[in-house]
Parts: sequence; C-alpha cells; structure tokens
Amino acid sequence: MTSTTAPAPTSDPAGPVPGSAPRPSRRPPWQVRDLGHALFVAASGVMALHVVDDSLLRPAAGTSRFDHLASGLVPVLVLGALAVAWPRLRAGWQAFVAIPLGAILVVAGATGAGHHAVSVGPSGTDLTGLPTIPAGLVLAGLGLTLLWTSRRRDDHPAWRWTRRALMLSLVPVVGLYLVLPVGVAWLATHSITHTVPTAHLGAAHEDVTLHTSDGLDLAGWYVPSRNGAAVIAFPGRGGPQKHTRLLVRHGYGVLLFDRRGEGDSEGESNLFGWGGTKDIDAAVDFLERRPDVDPDRIGGIGLSVGGELMLQAAAESGRLDAVVSEGAGTRSLGEELEELTAGQLAQGLPTLLVKAAALSVFANSAPPAKLTDLMPRVEAPVLLIWAPNGGNLEIMNPEYRRLAGGPASIWRIDDAMHVQGITAHPEEYERRVVGFFDDTLVRR
Repeated sequence: MTSTTAPAPTSDPAGPVPGSAPRPSRRPPWQVRDLGHALFVAASGVMALHVVDDSLLRPAAGTSRFDHLASGLVPVLVLGALAVAWPRLRAGWQAFVAIPLGAILVVAGATGAGHHAVSVGPSGTDLTGLPTIPAGLVLAGLGLTLLWTSRRRDDHPAWRWTRRALMLSLVPVVGLYLVLPVGVAWLATHSITHTVPTAHLGAAHEDVTLHTSDGLDLAGWYVPSRNGAAVIAFPGRGGPQKHTRLLVRHGYGVLLFDRRGEGDSEGESNLFGWGGTKDIDAAVDFLERRPDVDPDRIGGIGLSVGGELMLQAAAESGRLDAVVSEGAGTRSLGEELEELTAGQLAQGLPTLLVKAAALSVFANSAPPAKLTDLMPRVEAPVLLIWAPNGGNLEIMNPEYRRLAGGPASIWRIDDAMHVQGITAHPEEYERRVVGFFDDTLVRR
C-alpha cells in the first residue's frame, strides 16, 4: 500500500485557510489609531497649515515662496514624522513630545500672529496663526493627561513617586533646552513691528524709499545735510530719533529707515540682523546720489544689533567713512562660543545649538560671518560705546577694538543701560559722538 502526503495548505485569495490563525492587519503609518493620536494629528496639522501659509502661500511682501523653502518644508516634515511615530511611542514619550511641542505652538502663535493681531489687527497669516495657540494648549493638556493616566499602580509607592518626581524634573529641562531656544528663534523671525512712530527729528524731513540689492523697498525719512556730511542712524525710525536730533543740530544730514520686514518696509524681519547689511548698502546708495552729500563723507551710527550691522557693513563694503557702534554684542553661535566662558558654555551650549539650528531654518539663511573675523577688515575710523552693566552682553567690544583694522576708540559707560549712553550722559555723549564725526567726516 502506498502512502501519500497531503499537500501543504496554500493561501487562498478569497480568504484565510480554514483552521489557520488570522493574519494581523497592517494599518498604514498615517492612519489615526486612537483619540490621543487624533488630537496630536489635529494640533500638529494646525501648526503645519500655518507654516505653509506663512512661508509658501503668503510670503512677506517683496519675497517669493522659493525664498522660504527651509522654513516652509522642514517644520512640516518634522511634524509629519512625529505624527507617524506617535503610535509607536510609549505613553511617557508621547507626553514628552506633546508638552514641549504644545508650548512651542503657544509661543509661536502668541509672538507671531498674536503680537501682530494686537498691535495692528488680525489679517493675512494671522488667520492660520492664531489657532496655533489653542492647538498648543490641547497638546500640552494631552501630554499632562498621558503622564497621569499612564502611571503604573503595581509597583512600590516609593518608586512610583520617585519616578513622577523625575518626570516632573524633566519639564524645566525640556523647556530650557528646547522650548526656549525654538521660541526665541521664532520670535526673532516673526515678531514684526508694523507701526511707524511720529517723527520728532529736529528739522523738516523727506519721505524716502530705499531699494536693496535683493529687490526690497524700504521706507525711511531723510533730513538734508547742511555741512556736506550725512549719517545713517540705524535701526528703525523710532530708537535713533534722539541721536538724529543731536546730529541735525550740528548740520549733519541724517537718514533713518525701517529695516526689512518692519514698519512700512518689505521683506522679513530678523531681530538678530541676519541679512541686514543689504539695507545699509541701500542707504549708502541713496546718500551717494544726494546733491547735498559728499559721497566720501558718509557715516553710520548703529544701536545694539544696528551697531553689529554697521561694523559688518564697514568690513564688507568699505563704503562707510566712519562708524559709531553702541551696544554691539553677538548674533550667532560662532560669536557666542567666543563670548561666553567655559562654565557658561557647559550650561548653555545645548540651548545655543538648538537656537542656532532653529534660526537657520526659520530665517532660511546661514548665520553671518563672525565679527571677530570681520573687524580686521574695518579700515574706517570706529568709535565703540559699551555699557558693561547695562543688562545686555556687550563684553566683546574691547576685543572688537583690538581687532579693528583701522583707527578705533572705545568709551565704556559703567552707569548706563543698554544703548542709553545719550540719556545717562547727554553732554558727554554729544561731545564724543559729534566730535568723532566732525573729525572723521567734516574736518579731515
């Protein structure tokens, strides 16, 4: 008798083989799994919509969507990756994704769309930006709920409370090293001031428009010169007005203007001044064409980030004949690494790294060259003014003076606040600043 072996069962296209275990169904990675996942996807989608609207659909005046590929695509890709990974994370990790991301959404909505809606009125991308605030609150609430409901009940109470304490202690750490630097980067690139102050310049002025090399129109004021020399007072049309009145009294022409992305000027703002030297170059172009100005007698006075930009412009173009820089500090990771002590870096380096990366993405730009590398190329006379106790890090000014390629002097004001030398010592400020411009622009 011949024995036969039954053939092995094969899969049936019509369904599983009778008696075999059912195959687990594979859900697409983008499919929503539960209520928590749905809330995360919805809140992340609100932020993604605003990012796309802000960067790609309605870019700032004078710019195109191709100028914002990094800021428009990188955040969306990160949010999409987190949404896909969410179901694969344990509840604790889900909480530590949701809580900081929720905080970032609240900060982004409040500093960008919220600030603009309050100062000017809701319009444009505010319509997609304001919903990021409640979306962020939903995410933060989801994260806190996950932390509470996912706690184990079968372990020892001492370990249970120790674990909770450790998890709570991570909240300020995540805030310091992630939420804060990303929030600062978003604020620096989205907190735009659209208001224009009233002019109190000490003389009649002309409304002017400057044209930058990258195609932006900048709005400004110009007080004509009476001595053949002119000074760019920077940044903005508000902060330098007291300095403008001082220079106007002594016959100088003074040009003030809204830098890119602020006031009535086109472009996107950057509170760290990245890309701002093009604005100063446009100002020099304007003054060189003025019949009341000698093209070889153009100077600049810069306050805070304006001081940094004046030094950078003097190094890169060589077209400024004299520079007063007050309150200059640092504006990039490379400069901060030179400014801070080893102890400060040990504590703050993670924050600085995250801020630098976020700034590059949101600004769609690499950081500017370090001022310590630029200063040897500054051949124009420079007057550096700094307030070591003014509440803002300005400690690099002695180093900037040491590295200057041309004549440089420095005035340290111990009892003045940041860029408030003109208020703390008005007579001495006038004597030093006007005397400096007289020597470098008028009497030379």
